[in-house]
Amino acid sequence: MTNEFVLEAITREFPESVISSSEPYGMLTIEIKKDDIKKVIHYLKDSTLEFNFLTDICGIHYPETPEKEIGVVYHLHNLMANFRLRLKIFMTRENIEVDSLVELYAGANWMERETYDFYGIKFKGHPDLRPILNMEDLGYHPMLKEYRLEDGTRTDKNDSMFGR
Repeated sequence: MTNEFVLEAITREFPESVISSSEPYGMLTIEIKKDDIKKVIHYLKDSTLEFNFLTDICGIHYPETPEKEIGVVYHLHNLMANFRLRLKIFMTRENIEVDSLVELYAGANWMERETYDFYGIKFKGHPDLRPILNMEDLGYHPMLKEYRLEDGTRTDKNDSMFGR
């Protein structure tokens, strides 16, 4: 299995869904339309490509790019061929919702909860979407790049300790 083979298979099956592709550090990375991500991943799992393991789901935040401000990154693995694939989707801050993959991969449950907890990305159809690591009454999503890096109320540290 090669990057070219997998990209060609996805592009053949979903020609309108693939926005772009690249190979950073040799790992095939494909940007997919947000509305098509579930059907693309369903195809990757159930076709002869056999991406039967969901390694990770995580969020990303690019506040300097409003049209692609919030993203979700999916890492899939074909264990038989030892082939890894990264899929990315992006959305605006006003439309921060994507389909859940829990019915395809049971392990997506906690990964989606963590992504919701830290980035506020809602997963449609998730059976129990609530914070998993932060307190429920926290009131914000701490990994969004809209908060100060340091706690301004702390007086017990000096920035020179941190190389600043």
